[in-house]
Amino acid sequence: MDALNFFAMSWLSPELLGLTALGTFLGIYVGAIPGLSVTMAVSILISFTFSWDVNNALCLMVGVYMGGVYGGSRTAILLNIPGAPSAIATALDGYPLAKKGLAGEAIGLSTVMSVVGGFVGIIVLALAAPTISEFAITFQPRDYMMLGILGIMLVGSLSGNSLAKGIFAGAFGLLIGTVGLDPMTAEERFTFGIIELWDGINPVAVMIGLFGISEALHQLHHMDKAIIKQKIARIIPKGSDVKKYLPLSLQTSFIGVIVGALPGTGGDIAALMAYDHAKRVTKDPEVPFGDGAKEGLIAPESANNAAVGGAYIPMLTLGIPGDAVTAVFIGALFIHGLNPGPLLMVEQPHMFWFTVGNLTLANIFVLIFGLTGIRLFSKIVECPKGVLIPLIFLLSIVGAYAINNALTDIWWMLAFGGLGYFMRLYGFPVGPVILGVILSSLTDENWRRAILTERNSMADLFLNLFSSPLSTLLFVTIVLILFTQTPIWTTWLKPKWTKK
Repeated sequence: MDALNFFAMSWLSPELLGLTALGTFLGIYVGAIPGLSVTMAVSILISFTFSWDVNNALCLMVGVYMGGVYGGSRTAILLNIPGAPSAIATALDGYPLAKKGLAGEAIGLSTVMSVVGGFVGIIVLALAAPTISEFAITFQPRDYMMLGILGIMLVGSLSGNSLAKGIFAGAFGLLIGTVGLDPMTAEERFTFGIIELWDGINPVAVMIGLFGISEALHQLHHMDKAIIKQKIARIIPKGSDVKKYLPLSLQTSFIGVIVGALPGTGGDIAALMAYDHAKRVTKDPEVPFGDGAKEGLIAPESANNAAVGGAYIPMLTLGIPGDAVTAVFIGALFIHGLNPGPLLMVEQPHMFWFTVGNLTLANIFVLIFGLTGIRLFSKIVECPKGVLIPLIFLLSIVGAYAINNALTDIWWMLAFGGLGYFMRLYGFPVGPVILGVILSSLTDENWRRAILTERNSMADLFLNLFSSPLSTLLFVTIVLILFTQTPIWTTWLKPKWTKK
């Protein structure tokens, strides 16, 4: 009974209810602006709320977190500019839907399935937090390394018609991710003596350039193309559509929870893995993936919102952040005299159930605010090209500068925008580049840790891949995915398998 009272605390207090609603509303629009990250917003809120009551502060920050994760899909669908890295996969099919005049339907469907994913993450947090946290803490460096390699294998899903071009783009992304000081030895890598490169190239600047600026440059070839009127007569998805796509949404939501519970991963990796899963399990999509497949929109949106609940699991039960935002939350809890970790459930169980209830409330507000304002947002796509293209440039420049308040990020963003334009022109996919940049640090750092734990012995590292069920499962999965990319599978075995 006490758990239920703490769960409903933010629901029954007008002040807490209002702060959660305000945080969610602001989070949606912060998340929609490229460069204004949820991590930055929550960090700023700590400086404003450190003197507040802990419940009030957490309600506002939880709202911003939930709203911000969802908000990145708005500009991804409408302008092909992901508001956050977790919305990269959303843009792959969301933007083609908007170009067909279905922006309203795309946003409505993504909102509902995002909320479904959010609820799955919260339910798993409430029911299975201790079990999943114990599972997550068993991950060794070699397992994180293989998780990164598994993510890199997604290049096949983002490569379009040419796997070779996709592999080249992914390898280029991995190379970009290694620029800067070596995380283990602080040696310079690919900096060429330039001090500004010591911190590396910001992935968000790369993302905005490759998706936003390259899209604006690409649109210059279609200035005389007629504006497509958006069909927004029906915003709330049909019941038949929800029923049809719900199984996929639940599957990818569980992927999001598990990946989100792994410290140092987050919604961006979860969304990309979910997109790859959707491509593999969807045998006959109505529209090919990359051309506006609804499955390609639903999968990443369900996963990245489910990853929020997953990220809270190690934070509350082990005191280990699941992603960058929960790392900031840990700091906020310490400021307010709380100690997230194993003793939280014993000494302050009310805080656990208060957080679960507040996340649930924020997720409901995501549904309410997400389905409002769609008509106004959809008008962005109907703007004349002469207005829309400068708007994309303006948003991209503001977003790039907002990352670190540095002109360097703007120059990188413009450079990668030009690179992305020529990549599109010659048929190279830009998605794998972002994938490589995001996964570079995860793979590189854990490869170094894994080989050091084995005293630089490749033989011992390989043998230890079979020393635990988890490592063996990841290794076998990588081998199977690699096999499905070979001509033997695509030419001979896959047609026979699908006939059965």
